[in-house]
Amino acid sequence: MVHIILWSQERPQSPPEIGGPDLGTILAVTPPTAAPHRIAPELEADAAHALDLLLDPALEPVVDMVVMSHGDHYEARTHDGSVTFRRSETDPTGYEPIGATGVDPLTDQSTEKFAPLAEERANPYPHRTANAYPHAYDTIAQIFDHPSAPDLCVIHSAAHNWEDQGGHRGEHGSLGVVQARAPFVIAGKGVRNDGLVARSGRLVDVAPTILHLLGATPHPDGTYLAGQDGEVRLDVLDLDGGRPQHVIGFLFDGTNPNVLYAMAASGEAPNVARLMAMGTSYQHGAMASLPTITLANHTSIITGRHPGHHGILNNAWWDRATGTQIITNSSATWHAAMDNLAAGTESIHTAVHRTWSDAFTASCNEPCDVDANYSTFDFFRRGEVPPIPNDPIGLPHSTERFVRPSKDYSWSTIIDHMCVEQAVGILSGHYRDTTYPLPKFMWVNFTLTDSAMHEGGPHSEIAAASIRDSDARIGEVIAAVERAGAFDDTAFVLVADHGMEENDPTVQGDWDVPLKESGLTFRDEAYGFLYLGVS
Repeated sequence: MVHIILWSQERPQSPPEIGGPDLGTILAVTPPTAAPHRIAPELEADAAHALDLLLDPALEPVVDMVVMSHGDHYEARTHDGSVTFRRSETDPTGYEPIGATGVDPLTDQSTEKFAPLAEERANPYPHRTANAYPHAYDTIAQIFDHPSAPDLCVIHSAAHNWEDQGGHRGEHGSLGVVQARAPFVIAGKGVRNDGLVARSGRLVDVAPTILHLLGATPHPDGTYLAGQDGEVRLDVLDLDGGRPQHVIGFLFDGTNPNVLYAMAASGEAPNVARLMAMGTSYQHGAMASLPTITLANHTSIITGRHPGHHGILNNAWWDRATGTQIITNSSATWHAAMDNLAAGTESIHTAVHRTWSDAFTASCNEPCDVDANYSTFDFFRRGEVPPIPNDPIGLPHSTERFVRPSKDYSWSTIIDHMCVEQAVGILSGHYRDTTYPLPKFMWVNFTLTDSAMHEGGPHSEIAAASIRDSDARIGEVIAAVERAGAFDDTAFVLVADHGMEENDPTVQGDWDVPLKESGLTFRDEAYGFLYLGVS
């Protein structure tokens, strides 16, 4: 069923003047088809023991909350309170709280908190009592719809520095608004030119919005993608002048939107600024699904589904059906990650081909490449390696101050340069001895921003350098669209897969230590997905 909603969760001061029937958003949410995972009766004592340990005051600096499913309802529990909630019996897309003790940790689900940049910088490492958790009920519930969902999901605090887990100064993965908030910029043909607006969306909205913008054919129920969780964001579209013939999407992995927007405003990211000036951008961002982790949300962006519904649950998880560990976010497994998709999951590429059987689509450096005609990862699946420079020295748009000493910055520079070569080659009509038509849809994924913001934190000079380098690279792609004579018939989208938050280097610790010392049998996958009774 398709519902027309006059506005989204967060209302601007004055609604934009949008004419015709396309007012607000088109919402399509598919309820789960199976009962949510719940802790097995024989493991309830272990779960109670684990909760006592995780919520001991000694772990409060690192443990924000623990979330779990009880089958017919869900719970978020902290050191000083809890809330239980369930899916609404009258509204298939809604939730209702059914009980609370102490301080309800999910009271604040606002999306505007800690934006713009000055507000974020003035409130570093917010305690959960000062934090916000956008769309918390939905994003918690969805993860337990998958049969391999964890028994307990531990959410780390905003301040937690994962020193023992990798030494990052910038982090993500939690429910908190700064870690969930990704940029959202949409521009070009068919898009409203409203500039930076005080609104927000979700990453699952990106795919249905792109498909509606292109004019793809929906399913009989009105959705564009099977099992679609996202909304068509009609508040950013203006189709009176016609629809674009092409959409080019960019992803700046792990980018803090407050930082990105500020750099665009200051002139340090001129190509991002150009897109923002010719379209609409959400100041409060697009919210990632839980966990706010790379591949889970890359896949949500391209499929319009939450991780618990498309099946890429995390960077790693435990497959209960086979009794094996699944790792998707590594150089050895990225090319095969989509083998773990839930049956029937569709991508933007799928929907484009369903509408235009002869359309060409391309996926540059994007692991979620289902049904793309061209994909970087197809090379690896065929046992080939596309041309990759031996080292980053001398490559265009690379800040040598960080390329030389930083292994991650160096490697990401090489990968993103390769990505640009592929995208520009395809748009020019020729890459690696193959002729290509202009793509109906192209997705271009850049990795450098994530590496840099992890290493130095989102407010560091290395993070700023990564945005300048990545901005120059999307400039190369935009210029290729112009050379192809397609600029006026193209729409552009720029997002990230999650946000990035600066943590407190003094707040360290590992909740696995007390769990192991207690004698509990468990697995902790991707640092936070706890599976009880499994070693």
